[in-house]
Amino acid sequence: MRLERREHRPLYLMAGAPVAAIIVALALSGILIAIAGAPVLEAYRRILIGAFGSRLSATETLTRATPLILTGLAAAVAFRARLWNIGAEGQFYFGAIAVAAFGSKLLAGLPSIALIPLLLVIGAVAGMVLILVPLWLRLRFSVDEVVTSLLMNFIAILFVSMLIDGVLKDPLAFGWPQSQSVADHAMLPKLLARSRLHIGLAIAIGLAIAIHFIQSRTVFGMQSRAAGLNPQGAVFAGVSLARTLVKVACISGGLAGLAGAIEVMGVRGYVTTDLSPGFGYSGIVVAMLANLNPIGVIFAALFTAVMFVGADGMSRSLGIPTYIADVTVALSLLTMVVALFFTQYRIRR
Repeated sequence: MRLERREHRPLYLMAGAPVAAIIVALALSGILIAIAGAPVLEAYRRILIGAFGSRLSATETLTRATPLILTGLAAAVAFRARLWNIGAEGQFYFGAIAVAAFGSKLLAGLPSIALIPLLLVIGAVAGMVLILVPLWLRLRFSVDEVVTSLLMNFIAILFVSMLIDGVLKDPLAFGWPQSQSVADHAMLPKLLARSRLHIGLAIAIGLAIAIHFIQSRTVFGMQSRAAGLNPQGAVFAGVSLARTLVKVACISGGLAGLAGAIEVMGVRGYVTTDLSPGFGYSGIVVAMLANLNPIGVIFAALFTAVMFVGADGMSRSLGIPTYIADVTVALSLLTMVVALFFTQYRIRR
């Protein structure tokens, strides 16, 4: 038996890989649910009910999916060009704290129609700034950006913690470390009344469609794909690798920073150190489940949000740990890696 690389990867394999990965992950998670003493099918039914069983749960699921779409896009754009951005979590927090700083003090006097777009741009720029540090180290000194971008997460979160416990601390928070709230007219409009679902969902979906168009129909999209598939070949063909990676990094970091800005302006209104339950890291899982496809990121983010939101209802009704959702998402990533491997190789006798 030997492994043989496929000359062509059929479309049905590429489309079926994420579906197969999720099915296998759910089957493996079902074993853990059974060990916990709960009926497997009933547990998954409870997850669906917890995620979409009411107006409140459905809007909460879509609200949770919004930052996951953006951080998933951030990872997908970077990974396609072989820029291993593991720092979306830190970029998320930088975008959030930039919005809190400008939206609560410096620009709070502007009208809503100017303030909201400006704050979104500021959040995106803050994310860009953070990712350019690991990229510069890679281009200048050939330092592995996996390590530097990962370490930048801790630096960014500690820096944010210092700000919200210092110059940006809300004096009305009774000593709780949180930033001052952004102005009321800086909050994003709601898509549905009496819910937390905001217009950030439409922004995230629109950006996914725009990035799909850029990657598939523009010269820059072709250059970024070439940089990921064969950097040496891309350079030989006349592609400026450094310039392409800078553009990719700005888009990737900007998306992660925008996710933080939208989470503050759409949901919280202020920044705390637990603002993100791991959106930046979950975005990597979302990107891999989507096979780095921007449109697929929307559905992968929705699946991840369903697991996280629905697991709470399942846990309360069946008495099993909510960590089953974390296990399922992690297993989905592992099974997706295996599935992608077999889209590139076949077993020969």
